[in-house]
Amino acid sequence: MLVKIVSKNFDIKDSHKIEIAVKNGRYKSLDKIFELKPETLVDEVDKSGLRGKGGGGAPAGGKWKLMQGYEDRQKYLVVNADESEPGTFKDRQIMEYDPHLLIEGMIDTCYAIKATKAYIYIRGEYAFWHKRLNEAIDEAYKKGFLGKNIKGSDFSLDITVHRGAGAYICGEKSALLESLEGKRGHPRLKPHQKEPEWYFGEPTLVNNVETIASIPFIINEGFEAYRSYGTERSPGTMLFGMSGHVNNPGIYEAPYGTSMIEYIQKIGGGIPEGKKIKAIIPGGSSCTILRGDEIDDVTLDYESLKEHGSTLGTGGMIVMDEDVFIPDITKNLLEFYHHESCGQCTPCREGVGWSDRLLQKILSGNGTKKDIDTILDVADLMNGKTVCVFAPAVSAVLISHIKKFPDEFYSLVK
Repeated sequence: MLVKIVSKNFDIKDSHKIEIAVKNGRYKSLDKIFELKPETLVDEVDKSGLRGKGGGGAPAGGKWKLMQGYEDRQKYLVVNADESEPGTFKDRQIMEYDPHLLIEGMIDTCYAIKATKAYIYIRGEYAFWHKRLNEAIDEAYKKGFLGKNIKGSDFSLDITVHRGAGAYICGEKSALLESLEGKRGHPRLKPHQKEPEWYFGEPTLVNNVETIASIPFIINEGFEAYRSYGTERSPGTMLFGMSGHVNNPGIYEAPYGTSMIEYIQKIGGGIPEGKKIKAIIPGGSSCTILRGDEIDDVTLDYESLKEHGSTLGTGGMIVMDEDVFIPDITKNLLEFYHHESCGQCTPCREGVGWSDRLLQKILSGNGTKKDIDTILDVADLMNGKTVCVFAPAVSAVLISHIKKFPDEFYSLVK
C-alpha cells in the first residue's frame, strides 16, 4: 500500500545534509534537464498527469504551459510552503527530512519555465524549517547547484526563502503574492481567462511544496513510471496525513486510489480502544465532513471524494471517534476561521464572526432553533459571494456539520 517517491529519503540519517542527499540520488535529474529543451520538460510533466498537491488538485502541466510565451520577461517560481490549514503537516516533512529534494525540484521547474529567480514562501510559525531550508540552500550554492551557470550550463537560478507573518489567508496564492510584494495579504480578483500569476507585474508560477518535490522522480524515471501509480485521473502518490483518534498518527505516502478505511486501519493502526469512527474530515479542516458510515467505499483521490460530497484537499485526514461531540469541533474551527478572515469581503468578515457568536450562544444553552436556521442562512450567504474560497469553505464546514449531525446541534437548543 505504501510507496516511497517523495518520502524515499525520509528515514535516512542526516538526509537533510547535502553530502547524504547527493549519495541518495538528489540532484541526479540535473544531469538530464540540461540536455533537453525546456518545452520537452513541460510536456513530460503534463503527460505525467501530476496534479497540484496544495489543495486544489489542478493539473501541474497546464499551469506550467501558461508560463510559455513570455520570453522577453523576467519569470518567477514561487513555492507555497505556507501550510496553515489545520490538519495538514505534510510539506514540513519534506522541508525537514529532504530539503534538497525541494531545491532540486525547483531547479528542474525553473529551467522548464525559464525562470531565473525563485522564492519559497514559508509560514511564519515554521521557524525551524525556515532555518533548515536556508542551510540547505547555502549548501546548494556552495556545491554549484544554485547561482550562476549551474553545473557548467547556461542556466542560472537564485532562491530566496521568505517568511510570512502567520496569516492563514496567505496560503491562498494571490494573497501570498500580495504579501510577497510587501502588501497586506488580501486575495486578488480572479482573471476572466487562464493566465499565469503575477509577481510585481511579471509572469509567475505558484506551486505547492509537494508538487515541486515530485518533479525529480518524473524527470529521472519518466512520466510512465509516475502514471503507474494511482488512478487514471489522479495519477501518482501523495503524502497523506492522519491526526486525531488513530493509533499511528503521522504522514505516509500512498498511491491515489487507496481505500480510506484500509489506510486508517492498516497504516493508521485503527482507532484507540477499538472505538468506532464517528466522522472524518478528509483533507484539512476546510473540507466537508464525512460520517463514519459514509467512508466504506471512499478512496483517496480527487474524484472519489468529490462523488462523496467532499474534497481531497491536502490529504490531511482528521479522524474522530464515537465520543466526539461535533458542535464542539465546529466551534473550535469557527474560532480559527473567525480569527483568520482577512476582512476584505463583507460576507466573510461579518458572516464568520456572526456564526461564531451564534454557535457560542447555542453551546452556552441560550440558543434556539432559529439560531441554527440563521447560521445556515448566513452560510448560504457567504457561499460564492467573495473574492476567494475562504468564505465558501467555512460555509461548507457549517452546512455539512449541522446537516450531517443535526441531532447533536438541535439537542442544545430550546
